[in-house]
Formats: sequence, C-alpha cells, structure tokens
Amino acid sequence: MNRLLHRRLLRSARMSTLYVVVVGFIFIIIFPMYFLVMISFMSDYEAYDWPLPLVPAFRVEYRIERADDEYHLSILNRRSGRYERFGPVSFGSDEASIEKVRRFLRRQANCVITAERLKSLLAEADPENPVEFSIRKNLLLNYIVFFDVTRDAGAALVRSVYVASLTILISLTIGGTAGFAFARYFFKGKNALKLGVLFVRMFPGVAIAIPMVIILGRIGLYDQPFGLSLIYSVTQIALTIWITASVFLSIPVELEEAALIFGTTKAGAFRYVTLPLALPGLAACAMYSFIGSWNEVIQAVVFTNFRPTFPVVVYQVLVGAKGNINLVAAGSLTQALPAVVFTLIIRRYLLRMWGGVRV
Repeated sequence: MNRLLHRRLLRSARMSTLYVVVVGFIFIIIFPMYFLVMISFMSDYEAYDWPLPLVPAFRVEYRIERADDEYHLSILNRRSGRYERFGPVSFGSDEASIEKVRRFLRRQANCVITAERLKSLLAEADPENPVEFSIRKNLLLNYIVFFDVTRDAGAALVRSVYVASLTILISLTIGGTAGFAFARYFFKGKNALKLGVLFVRMFPGVAIAIPMVIILGRIGLYDQPFGLSLIYSVTQIALTIWITASVFLSIPVELEEAALIFGTTKAGAFRYVTLPLALPGLAACAMYSFIGSWNEVIQAVVFTNFRPTFPVVVYQVLVGAKGNINLVAAGSLTQALPAVVFTLIIRRYLLRMWGGVRV
C-alpha cells in the first residue's frame, strides 16, 4: 500500500514538474516571440494602448462628425467599444487639411485612404448624422516604413548576408581543415594547441577592438565587409575546430583505408567518403557561424562606420526610436527571418547529426 502510494506521488511529482517546465517555456519564449510578431503588425495607436491587444486589427472603424464648417475624426476603441477623438482636433475640407488627415492616418493607424474617398465622406457628413466608415489596415506598413526611414537598411541587409557568408566560408575552410588534422594526425603538443585555440574566445571583442581597428585601418579593411568577416571568423574558427575534430574522430579511419584499397587517392577518399559523413557536423558549424556573425552588434558598431550591417541599423533604430516600438519589432523580425530560413535549409543535416549518421 505504501509502495503504491509512493509510486502515485512520484508520478504526480513528475507530471507537475513537466507542467511547470512547459508553462515556463511558454511564458519565457513563446509569449515574448508572439507579442514581438504581433507588435510588428500594429499601428502606433494599437502599440501604445494598454492593455496591449492580443491580435492586431485588420480593419479600423472611424467616424466623421461635422460641426459647422469643421470636422472631427474619431476612432473605435476595440477594448471599450466607444469612439474616441483621433487625429487633428478639427479640420476643414480644403486640400491641405485632407492631406494632413491622410498622412496622420497612415502614420498613426497604418491606414491608407484616397483623397477622393475622404472628400466624399466629408460631403456626406452633417451635424446630425455622423458618417461611419472602415479602412483595411496595411499590416506590412511598419516594414515598409522601417526601410524608408532608416539609413541604408536595404543595403545593410545585403551586406549582412555577404558578411555572414564570408564568415561561414572562412571558418569552415580553416577550422574544418584544422579539425581534420587534429582528428587524423598525431604530433607533439597537439592537445595543448587544441586547447590553445579556445583562448581566442575567452577575450571579449571590446577588449581587442582598438588594436584590431588600427590593424584593419592600416591594411585598408576598416569599414569593409571583408574586414568585418575576418573579425567574426577569428572566434568562429576555434569553435569549428572543436566540432569538426569530434566529427572526424567519430568517422572510422577504416572507411578511408578501404577507399584507398579500391584505388582512390587520399583526396578522393576524403571527398567521397569522409566529407559526406561529416556534412551534419559541418552544417552545425555553418549554423553557429551564421548566427554568431548575423546577430553580432558590438563588434559591428566598432568596426563599421558608413557601411553598417543590418543588426547595427536595428540597434540604431532601437536607440533613437523614441517610442516607435512597432518599427523596432518590424526590424527585429526582418533580422530574424534570414537566420530562420538558413536553419530550415540545413535542418536535414542537423537532424542527421542528432538522430544518428546514416551511411
């Protein structure tokens, strides 16, 4: 009886622990990501309305009231269900006033309305019968505005892809070759050298920023994508060496020897036997190199001036946003999208690495 009760209590404790972990995962990771995505589609009016709506509006309801020769614009508050004064305090039907209202609706509510439709709505309004209408909200307007108002955002995005690709190429070429050497050859001081490559990762980037700026300036690579990729590769090579060395150690050397017996060269054995089996490990190294270089901000701020990367642009918007959190959210999701796409491309190699190597 006591043993049965003990088992039930143990099972209940395990289930409670599982629930706590799942709920904690949802609150720590899922909810922040969800609200980041939702805020990127919200207008200024929604993003600063408390409590924050769970889902952005797809259509926005308005009402125009007329008092003598002046008009007042109101917007429907979804939470309270009442119309609230919105936009200019009062405006007329002249061209300048209409254009002012159109710009305000686009900036504050992400709604685009033509001047002709607004004129017709003003003509329908009278003091006793206000005109109610709705406008479909442009959900992608924050992304469009982000690239319009930020300096060099489009070019910075292309530049970041170029820097990340170079970082992957350099780190895999040098780190993969060194990892193969550590796995297949024995020489004096091998373990000390393998441990020594990790010392590079022990120093923060800010600590070596000044001498690296001087070095890059002297060789003409300061504020250049290639120079920035060299800086990123220094720390990524050490991690690549350790990962690829472990991967190559897990591949039996007898497979290469069998290939040599059947008449291939050492280079051919590496290309047709060892390299295909090592692809999952190389894919993991590529993912770490891409994410490490793609999300780096501190070193990019130090080593770039007129050619910033995309994370620097997002950082500058965040620092100088002065409340435009929806634009920051749009820029952040734009920055995260290439990393997600790259991970999806190499996911089959990662699954092979974690699920067992299939020969």
